[in-house]
Amino acid sequence: MKENIIKTSKDYQQLIGNITTVYTDGRLKAIQAVNATLLKSYWQIGQHIIEFEQGGAERAKYGAQLLSVLSKDLSLLHGKGFSLSNLKLMRQLYVCYSKSQTVSDQLGWSHYVELLKLDDELERSFYEKQSIRERWSVRELKRQISSSLFLRLATVKDKEQILHLAKQGQTVTHPLDIIRDPYILDFLKIPEPNHYSESELEKRIIEHLQHFLLELGKGFAFVGRQYRITLDNTHHYVDLVFYHRILKCFVLIDLKKERAGYEDIGQMNMYLGYFEHEENTEGDAPPIGIILAKQKDDLLIKYAMHNISSQLFVSKYQLYLPDKEELRAVIEEQLNSNQ
Repeated sequence: MKENIIKTSKDYQQLIGNITTVYTDGRLKAIQAVNATLLKSYWQIGQHIIEFEQGGAERAKYGAQLLSVLSKDLSLLHGKGFSLSNLKLMRQLYVCYSKSQTVSDQLGWSHYVELLKLDDELERSFYEKQSIRERWSVRELKRQISSSLFLRLATVKDKEQILHLAKQGQTVTHPLDIIRDPYILDFLKIPEPNHYSESELEKRIIEHLQHFLLELGKGFAFVGRQYRITLDNTHHYVDLVFYHRILKCFVLIDLKKERAGYEDIGQMNMYLGYFEHEENTEGDAPPIGIILAKQKDDLLIKYAMHNISSQLFVSKYQLYLPDKEELRAVIEEQLNSNQ
């Protein structure tokens, strides 16, 4: 009886909450402290290796055999953790991050293992900053690298914007900041060539909502599917509705299994008008509309959107991973411009 009285007490529930907060924060700080110590140790090991290699002609002759011999001896002395591949990564950590302060203790060694696989310094910097900003797990980081997120974002930017993106990560201050073109939906596992309906596409997105939210980016919260709008006693349905916590606005997504047409733009514009006047509450920014289609005609879209809301976007989606080399070629052209 007394136990029930204690458990239902408001003060007791507050006590549980306070202890849980302290414990959770403590665990997080402990993990970060372990990460910081581990990363610093690995960086220093890499430093010792590089300095030994640079110690003159006598040491230089060891060449590739050095790490192999070192791995065997250190494994005998200390057990696991000194495999040949790990020693190569420690060496590379020092090479890529010449100052230990540039290695973030907000990421674990497993994050840096993935980052060190990237040869391009701009890409590596972006994914590091974005992992910290969005608190990506290692699995999420691997997904974003495989889907070429940096390359996709960078292809629509000029040289200065690309360098800023690599240095700071993706910041969200304007509607255009959340738009990607194309969106990569390989996680839906729809084979190509394929025959599917828009309802099946929507159904698969809902089944893989966590992956879709990761593809959309930071700040999206799912509101509903087939969101009903009634005008003049006629029902209309928005395929997917989200709310963006950073931009403080609704984001409406209409799915098209083939090409986006001018009539789709008119329909989305109507949805935006309805949400702004009927669904928005005090403090909400104007809604954003995204027509997500497999194909689009840029010239048709340009004319169809003449004098249409600047909050409306048409993007393509792909059911397969993009060709990284093609994307890199576009970025390389931008980086080499005006030189």
